[in-house]
Amino acid sequence: MSGENGLDNMSTDPESGSANGPGALSGIILDEESVLTLTEISHACSVQTGYIIELVDEGLLMPEMPTEENEPQHWRFSGEQMRRARTAMRLQSDLGVNLAGVALALQLLDEIENLRAQVKSMGGE
Repeated sequence: MSGENGLDNMSTDPESGSANGPGALSGIILDEESVLTLTEISHACSVQTGYIIELVDEGLLMPEMPTEENEPQHWRFSGEQMRRARTAMRLQSDLGVNLAGVALALQLLDEIENLRAQVKSMGGE
C-alpha cells in the first residue's frame, strides 16, 4: 500500500504499458480501510467539491466526521461512499435523473443489496 490513506495513483499507457505515456489511463486503488477527504473523493469522482457537499446536504452521502467538527474540510469518506457518489453522478450525467430521482434510485439499490444478503444468508443463491 503506497500513498497516504492507502491510495495509489496509477497511470499506464495501454499501448506500451509504460507509465504516464500518451493516452495514459489513471485510477485510484482503495483498500477497505481507506478514507478519502472531500478533495480526494471529488477528484476520484471527477466532480467539483460543491457536488459532494450537495450530496451530503441531501443525505445521499454520509461522511465519517470527527466528533466535534462538522465542517466539510474535516469530512472523511469510505470507499462505499465514493461508490455512491459515482453512482449518483452517473445517474445525473448519463440519464438526466434529478437529485430526488437519484435519492430514490440509491435507496432502491440499497434495498436490493440488503435483500440479496438476506437471501444469501438463508442459503439461497
